[in-house]
Amino acid sequence: MPDAISLGLGEPDFKTPEHIRAAGIRSLEEGRTKYTQNPGLPELRCGISEYLERRFGLSYDSETEMCVTVGGSEAIDLAIRCLIEKGDEALVPTPSFVCYSPLVTVCGGTAVELVTSADNGFRVTAEQIRAAMTERTKLLVLPYPSNPTGAILERRDLEEIARALKDTNIAVLSDEIYSELTYGRHHCSMAAIEGMRERTVVVNGFSKSFAMTGWRMGYLCGPKELVAPMGILHQYGIMSAPTVAQYAAIEAMKNGDDDIEAMKAEYDKRRKFLYDGLRQIGLPCPEPRGAFYCFPRVDGFGLGDAEFCERLLLDEKVAIIPGSAFGLGGEGHARCCYAADMDKIGEALARMEKFVNSLK
Repeated sequence: MPDAISLGLGEPDFKTPEHIRAAGIRSLEEGRTKYTQNPGLPELRCGISEYLERRFGLSYDSETEMCVTVGGSEAIDLAIRCLIEKGDEALVPTPSFVCYSPLVTVCGGTAVELVTSADNGFRVTAEQIRAAMTERTKLLVLPYPSNPTGAILERRDLEEIARALKDTNIAVLSDEIYSELTYGRHHCSMAAIEGMRERTVVVNGFSKSFAMTGWRMGYLCGPKELVAPMGILHQYGIMSAPTVAQYAAIEAMKNGDDDIEAMKAEYDKRRKFLYDGLRQIGLPCPEPRGAFYCFPRVDGFGLGDAEFCERLLLDEKVAIIPGSAFGLGGEGHARCCYAADMDKIGEALARMEKFVNSLK
């Protein structure tokens, strides 16, 4: 659509940093284009291990507790397929990224949705988890920082959840792809909580932190007894992650910390600008504290969220995503992505204000 402004796509607007691109190009020029070891290049796995220790205080053996995957999406798929069997239940907070529940269903399991709300910042609680647990519950998904809400879980939230899980055999899939985009405080991993490392599979990757979405680079980490079958499934289904992308990822792990901080600082400016702007035009919004999304209410004008978003696109040429697309609890909201430059965000807000005023 000509002249449309998109705050819809959840993808960094930055280019992959030049030195990371150069590392990938260099690997091609030097002819390093063969298969790698199934779990990934040893140098990359060592780099990931050092990065996780340096940035989040997590310690994983690069040989036995890690697998490099084709994006974080493959890592999520591997984890769910190895942790869920027919008849099992998985607890999935919603609204959330759309893949978890369908993957549970594909495995013959049942996704039990834990509906969160703006009242507590879209954070799943230990009380919700306790109330939903049954003898068939085998997995808890923790997708924080959250797409689409921008919610985070703080250490005290994770500690309460850990207490709820203490006397169970429930595993945790901690999707931490937005871990570097946490504002105002440092990200805390579920695997860093006492007693949780041995039951937690951490999923992360390069797409959001390093603006490497198209390189398809992710990884999973966890205790070897959980990771081993995931590595076998990865070997049979994928063989190995893209070789050129792995060499680029090595450079990101070695020399990419400054890139993370620079992009995060810019996202933080945009976050504040969009958050303030949405409230000023009459769209209530909980403060997003992670990822790069705001999740305002849009149902105060006699329209559902899907109709609001469709009308906004047709009338003012601004694209945002209906909250109902992200599961229960998303109804009446819309996801607005601030992975766009300030001029685009400002123009989008001006058009949205015009649209909102036309509904009053």
